[in-house]
Amino acid sequence: MNRRVYLDYAATTPTKKDVLDEMYPYFTEKFGNPSSIYSFGREAKQAVDVSREKIAKLIGSKQEEVYFTAGGSEADNWAIKGIAYANKDKGNHIITTKIEHHAVLHTCAYLEKNGFDVTYLDVDQDGLIDLEVLKNAITDKTILISIMFANNEVGTIEPIKEIGQIAKEKGVIFHTDAVQALGNVEIDVNALNIDLMSVSSHKIYGPKGIGALYIRKGVKIHSFVHGGAQEKRRRAGTENVAGIVGFGKAAALAMENLDTHVNHLEILREKLIKGIMEKVDYVRLNGHPEKRLAGNVNMVFEFIEGESLLLSLDLVGIAASSGSACTSGSLDPSHVLMAIGLPHEIAHGSLRLTVGDFTTEEDIDYVLEQLPIIVDRLRQMSPLYEKVKGGQK
Repeated sequence: MNRRVYLDYAATTPTKKDVLDEMYPYFTEKFGNPSSIYSFGREAKQAVDVSREKIAKLIGSKQEEVYFTAGGSEADNWAIKGIAYANKDKGNHIITTKIEHHAVLHTCAYLEKNGFDVTYLDVDQDGLIDLEVLKNAITDKTILISIMFANNEVGTIEPIKEIGQIAKEKGVIFHTDAVQALGNVEIDVNALNIDLMSVSSHKIYGPKGIGALYIRKGVKIHSFVHGGAQEKRRRAGTENVAGIVGFGKAAALAMENLDTHVNHLEILREKLIKGIMEKVDYVRLNGHPEKRLAGNVNMVFEFIEGESLLLSLDLVGIAASSGSACTSGSLDPSHVLMAIGLPHEIAHGSLRLTVGDFTTEEDIDYVLEQLPIIVDRLRQMSPLYEKVKGGQK
C-alpha cells in the first residue's frame, strides 16, 4: 500500500496538535477535581469555565447555557427524554424526521413505548423537510420538535431558522442535532430560534468522549444523570477536564478558522464531485446540490454493493464510508437514502466521502485515479451491469 487517504471526516476527525498540547497538562500536573475547593480543584474548575465560554462563543449562547456531556448521542438522549418527561403534563407529542441520526430515532422509539406519540416527517429527494407539512403536524399536544441541522450521511442542511420560527410561534420547544454542522456552518442559537442543541468535540478536531448540550435559559428539562452537583445538578459525574479543555480549544480554532476551513473543503468537494461524474457512469449525487455541508460527497454507484466498494478502497489505502459510522456494521441499506426515495438495490451502492482540514488536492487526485478502476472491476462481476451493457435495461 503506497498511500493512505482518509476521507471519513464525518465519522471522526484527528485531534489537532494545538488541541492536544492544551489538554496535556490536565492529565498530569493540573489533574485536580473541579469540585474540590483547594487550589488544584480551583485550577481545574477555571479551565472548565474557560472552555465553556469558548463553546458558547462559537454557538452564540451564554456560558451558563452550555452543559457538558460524554458526546453527541448523550446530548440527543438528554434533550429528547429530558424535555419529554419534564413537559408530559402539557402533552405527549414529538415531531422529528425520518433521516435523523439513530441517537434521535432510537430515543424517540423508546419514548413511543412509554406513552409518547411521535410523528416522523418525510423529506424530499434532496433530504429537505416541507415547512408546511411541519406546521400541519403540530397539535395542541406537541411539546418538542427535534430536527437535525445538517444530515450526517447526505450533508443536506435543513431550514433551521424557519423551523425555529415555526416552533417559537406555536410555543413548541425546538431541539436540533448540530453534531455535523458545528464548525462547518455559522451558528447563532438566538438568531436561529434554537432552544436546545447537541454538539460533539471529535467532529471538530477535538478529543472523543466529550460533547455538550445547549439548553436555553428557562427551558424546563429533567436532569439526565443523578448524583453530584456538577453541571448545575443536571448532569452528575466528575467532569472530563482534559476532554473539556480540548473541546474548548477545538471550538476556539473552529471559530477562528471557519471561513478558511469551509473554503478549503468546498474546493476539494467540488473537485471530487466533478471528477467522479466525469469518470464514472451510472452514478448519482445524493443530498441537496447547494444546501449541503462543505465537506460532504455522498453518491450511489449502480450495479455494485457499497460494502465491496469500501473494502476495495481500503485495499488501496482509501478510508471512506457507506453512511453513518454508527451503523456501518449493518447490512441494511441506509434509512436516509431510503427516505429520499432511492430503491433498495440502488441504496446499497452508496459511498460517503467527507473531506477535512488535512485533505489535500493530491489526495483527491489519488481517489479519482483509483475509484473508477475499482468501480469498473466490481461492475464486471455484476450480471445487472452486463444486461445494461448489452442494451437490455
